[in-house]
This record gives sequence, structure tokens and C-alpha cells, in this order.
Amino acid sequence: MFSHNRKPAQPASECTTLIAADTTIKGDVAFSGRLHVDGKVEGAIRGDGAQAMLTLSEHAVVAGEVQAPHIVINGAITGDVTASERLELARNARVEGNVFYKVLEMSAGAQINGKMVHRAEPPKQLPKPEEKPAGT
Repeated sequence: MFSHNRKPAQPASECTTLIAADTTIKGDVAFSGRLHVDGKVEGAIRGDGAQAMLTLSEHAVVAGEVQAPHIVINGAITGDVTASERLELARNARVEGNVFYKVLEMSAGAQINGKMVHRAEPPKQLPKPEEKPAGT
């Protein structure tokens, strides 16, 4: 009657939320884990957490700022894009705004109308040299 062989619930970082093709969201969207957009978002999208990943299909349209650690774009964005870890621009990507990234992969055909700004981690500070005693 009751099975003990049930799969455990997926961790939040593995769950995916879908905004379907016929859906329009008017307002800001905040998520953790994964968000896949096939529809339209009129507002900002912000991914929280180190593993947050945003994927925009070739049908997706976003009018607003986009921020997440990992972003894959194959649709259209009007607004600034900030990927604190990795940004992938597929061949149908269209961005009307500035792009801030740490690691960038851009396919032939992707278009950006704005500035591209690389944001690397601040350099690690080297330790101070040890002072040698006088007379050595």
C-alpha cells in the first residue's frame, strides 16, 4: 500500500520553475534554483543564491534588468544583464543594454547593443615579504 522506494525531494538548486510561452508576468521576479523563461516578463528578474540559474529560450522576451550568477540567453532582453559567475549568449540572443559578466561565452549571431564590462574577482593580496634580520 505504501511504498518505501520513493525518490527524495529534489534540493531547491535542482528544481526548475517555468514561465511558459503564453504567459506574461508584469512585475519583478525573484527566484532561487533554476528559472526557465519561454514567455514574457515585464520587470526585473533576480536570482538569489550561488547556484541560481536563469535560462531564456529563443521565444523569451524580458523588459527589465536581469541579475543572476548563471545566465543563458537565447531570447531578447531590454535592460542591463549582470551575471556574477557565467553568461552564455546563444545565437538568437538579443540584448539592448549593458552586459556585466565574469565569464562569457558568446555564439556567432548573438547581438549586444550596449557596453560589455568584465567583472573579475579582486586580485588576491600577496603576503608581505618577511623582513630579514640585519647582518645576514
